[in-house]
Amino acid sequence: MLARNDDLRSALRRAAAAMKADGPDFALAGSYALWVYGAPEPVHDVDFVVAESDTEAAVTSLAAAGFVIERTPEDWLFKACVGDDFVIDVLHRLNGVPVDTATVAAAPTHEVLAIAMRVLPPTRVVSEKLCSLGEHHCDFAALLPAVRAVREQVDWHSVRADTAHNDFAAAFLVLTDRLGITA
Repeated sequence: MLARNDDLRSALRRAAAAMKADGPDFALAGSYALWVYGAPEPVHDVDFVVAESDTEAAVTSLAAAGFVIERTPEDWLFKACVGDDFVIDVLHRLNGVPVDTATVAAAPTHEVLAIAMRVLPPTRVVSEKLCSLGEHHCDFAALLPAVRAVREQVDWHSVRADTAHNDFAAAFLVLTDRLGITA
């Protein structure tokens, strides 16, 4: 597990350095963003967001840095791969909504693995993760440790408002209320 984390961290650093050097503005997102705020370190992949208008600039930057670019059937992201195992997901839409430059620019800057970069705030990441829950993907167990770790940094009123349309998110919030995480 530690070797995998080291490899993911290395991929995160390489991608961030490449986009800082000659790519578009970006922000760290997903589980690694929550990690910056104190959640457990993920072991699956790294997520970045770029404005939809900057997608091709991100592709060019990461390809020039040696990442293998994979265009996916989903039209809201592309993958930048290091070998067969380490993936950077670069999202330009979040739950169907195009990412704009203002969203990226609003993310605060943090030192992540010795590189200053924008990181989506916990309230935004938790809302996006909850909005993505559905019949085909509803893993509360994966979300609970991260949400518990960042709970004091989340505006739960905003999360409830932003996710009210999603019954799976509402169920998760009932669970976190009953566990005393959001109370």
